[in-house]
Amino acid sequence: MISIKEQDEKEDFLYTQIAERLMNQIENKTLKAGDKLMSLRALSREQGISLSTAYKAYVELENRGVVEARPKSGYFVRFTPVNFSGRISPSLQGPVIEKANVDEMIRTVYKTMNKEGVIRFSVSVPSAELIPEAKLNKAMMEAIRKSPSSCTGYEEIQGNLDLRKQIAKYAFNWNGNITEDDVITTQGCMEALVFCLKAVTRPGDTVAIESPIYFGIFNVMKSLGLEVLEVPCHPGEGVDLEFLESALETHDISACLFVPNFSNPVGALMPDHRKKQLVEMLAARDIPLIEDDIYGEMYFGKTRPRTCKSYDKKGLVMLCSSVSKTLAPGYRVGWCIPGRFKDKIISNKLMHTVSSATPTQAAIAHFFETGRYDLHVRNLRKTLHTQCLRYMQAISEYFPADTKVSRPQGGYVLWIELNKEVNAFELFERAILEGISIGPGQIFNTDGRFSHYIRISFGAPYNDLIDTGLKKLGALVEDILKEKTPATILQLADFQHL
Repeated sequence: MISIKEQDEKEDFLYTQIAERLMNQIENKTLKAGDKLMSLRALSREQGISLSTAYKAYVELENRGVVEARPKSGYFVRFTPVNFSGRISPSLQGPVIEKANVDEMIRTVYKTMNKEGVIRFSVSVPSAELIPEAKLNKAMMEAIRKSPSSCTGYEEIQGNLDLRKQIAKYAFNWNGNITEDDVITTQGCMEALVFCLKAVTRPGDTVAIESPIYFGIFNVMKSLGLEVLEVPCHPGEGVDLEFLESALETHDISACLFVPNFSNPVGALMPDHRKKQLVEMLAARDIPLIEDDIYGEMYFGKTRPRTCKSYDKKGLVMLCSSVSKTLAPGYRVGWCIPGRFKDKIISNKLMHTVSSATPTQAAIAHFFETGRYDLHVRNLRKTLHTQCLRYMQAISEYFPADTKVSRPQGGYVLWIELNKEVNAFELFERAILEGISIGPGQIFNTDGRFSHYIRISFGAPYNDLIDTGLKKLGALVEDILKEKTPATILQLADFQHL
């Protein structure tokens, strides 16, 4: 006899499955905006499911913002995620500006990120409402109680053993085959990236990075005295491997640092066969690959995407990640799986930090062990997917018709291409006066050439405040275009007169 819990799990699986199938029909335009869906009774009868399950499937789509219930009429398709005017341009675009100006822009954006009363579209982290604070607090207390020293002593250099065991266990999800001895914990993902870079480069070396990329990464390159070679990042497939292969023939590249899963800010997911191709390309030349997989768990599909590390046969791939984007940004718990460079990473850690924080490592290890992490990230993925669609819907309604938006399959951010007449930093300056913070495209590249792109995070649950913020932002874009248009027409008239 089936238990009540098993019955609930079966029903949850069925309604999710039905919702995903309908979502696929909406995305491939079999069902278009305005189309009426079959009634609840018809769906129940056709699919052999209960009315309750049919209702849950429609509510799931309603929560995502793609269907709507109309009184006495039924359910209708409200929004199709492919309704934008086109896809994001894959090539680098926009004028090059002085690097000093880019540095100043980054400082300005940082200053305003945490201002009181600001809608923070600029921060790609989960909002406080999505973090299970009570369960984390409980995990911390249980970890301290369990520890013989109440977590007051130094942790071993390689990191908390229980946490490393859990990280090794979770590597199974991305086809990893590692043990706790392969893992080194760090103070967040950024420290892991720094340790890996220091292990395989010296000042003056060249490192290949994708472009655009999170501005913190090329700031790290600058602090280490490294040169960068920027490789275009395609919105659909990620790093341009053909460009990279050509560059490897003409440049002396010491290492590569890429974000194959849901890159920031583009949100690109590199297909698995391309990851394998990348690993083999670099292995043939004995070039290390530093893989930033901080967004890997934030996938919207059915399965977790593989990592480049899963194709590594020579120990040249150094995978870095953390729980900053999935669970607790302030805990600063990260790690790396450095392959053949393990001893160098341990030496770097010993010189710089000696040991990672004991209580937070123990708490996160306990959170993993109890199964709370699994449950949390499953719910978080669903929430983020829904939020992504709701934000996209609002942008399609409030922004000019020629706006182009990325279609991420995971992560936290939308990469938005505006009319070329719009300067993203000028938009940022106007938006901050309205209490809205965005990521101007110029800060995601060393020379500021993404001048008509912006990055918006959908990490905050969609509500009236977010809706108002996106509406204001769209109106600001319209204002800038109205101001630019007369000048453009006048210039054309003068040119024709000459």
